[in-house]
Amino acid sequence: MKDTRPHILMIDDDEDDFFLVSSLLQDVAPNQYHIEWCATYEAGIAAIEQKQHVLYLVDYRLGRHTGLDILRHFQHIGYDAPVIMLTGKGDYAIDNEAMMAGAADYLVKGEIGAQELERAIRYGISEHKHLQTIAENERKYFGIFEKSHDLIILADCDKNIIEVNPTAQKKLQHTREELLRMNLKDLFMQETEALQFLLDICEDNAIVQREYAFRNQSGQKLDVLVNANKLDEKLGTFLCVAEDITEKKREEQEKQHQEKFVITGRIARVIAHEVRNPLTNILLAVGQFKQEIPSEQEDAQLYLDIIERNCTRINQLVTEMLQSTRMMELHLHEMDANEMVHNALALAEDRLQLNEMRLEESYMEEDINLLVDAEKMSIALLNLFINAIEAMTPGQGVLRVNTMHENGKVYIRIGDNGIGIPEENKAKLFDPFFTNKTKGTGLGLTSTQNIILNHKGAITVESSPGEGTLFTIILPVV
Repeated sequence: MKDTRPHILMIDDDEDDFFLVSSLLQDVAPNQYHIEWCATYEAGIAAIEQKQHVLYLVDYRLGRHTGLDILRHFQHIGYDAPVIMLTGKGDYAIDNEAMMAGAADYLVKGEIGAQELERAIRYGISEHKHLQTIAENERKYFGIFEKSHDLIILADCDKNIIEVNPTAQKKLQHTREELLRMNLKDLFMQETEALQFLLDICEDNAIVQREYAFRNQSGQKLDVLVNANKLDEKLGTFLCVAEDITEKKREEQEKQHQEKFVITGRIARVIAHEVRNPLTNILLAVGQFKQEIPSEQEDAQLYLDIIERNCTRINQLVTEMLQSTRMMELHLHEMDANEMVHNALALAEDRLQLNEMRLEESYMEEDINLLVDAEKMSIALLNLFINAIEAMTPGQGVLRVNTMHENGKVYIRIGDNGIGIPEENKAKLFDPFFTNKTKGTGLGLTSTQNIILNHKGAITVESSPGEGTLFTIILPVV
């Protein structure tokens, strides 16, 4: 039968000491331990390499070596096992040095009692198992912490961040050191939302599956689904786990835009058909009537001209609406993304100078090609540049343009510090004929969205009244 007793190895150059220790153990714990002996440092090292013992009793004096050399060998081979150091006389310096080197305990041979020895061995084995369990749990949970795709953030009772995982560092674009100097409220896009979050986790003790807007170091919005709760009532520590749903929301928004675009185009075609038929009849009747009335009836001619002019205007608007909502034919060619933006910006340069506005540009360093209709994309970009310029105060405006490449897509961001867009208007922003401009037709953004959707891209908008607007164009890389 296999011997299931704990196997102990004693490394000592004095055989009498081995027999003494064996006898003491046998007296107090008969047949509970299996103890083996190595008389030299070299034999002890060879036995340690086998890693077959649960505990090691090591004499401090081993010829030209010491027990500290044994402890260093454990560290060298990465072997973690409890070691009890034995010495002929008590010495605080040796005791301290042995414990610092990793010894589980330190015993003086002449002062060892049977119960003391057995207790030291039992405690050493038990404590080592306990520490191994703790270490295993630490490795397990540290692995989850380190490799989680979610942002994991720990905070103290004052909501100051005390630990973050690598995903949080990557998503928020901050180093660990930078984040450890921040407060939970600093992660939020909106201060009011941050304050409400801090109140909620204190009152409710837990926040489950609630959506918030974080911001990264670049100031870009990060949509997150947060689970947060208090870890320790006394210490007041908090755990915040946030799933990044930015891309998921963007895909949902893209799908909604596509569906809305299809429906709007269908409605536009129906309206065009229903409007143009009677409009054509009105124009024919007006033309006939103008030929038949006497030329001296100037008032009648004037009114007929007004009717004809406005019918023509209605017909023109219907044509523009159809063009802005129908699938268009594209002449696609490869073009560098940065060059495409530069070319469109050049067309808006005069407006920026006339309005004394500052331009801040930031472009990706790599050359990324897109498959685009250069002329139509120039129209789409120019519409956004002009809208941004018109939304800002002359002499105070700042137009920010940057490009970025990530996950096979190019992001073109166009931001301003203008009047912003009320929340209730965002959903209608790309609808035909929706405008806040006194002289606008409300088809510019509709046409811009149409061009981008036809390029299999997407456009999003972030804005708050008084805080400016940020449009983001997302296009697939070739």
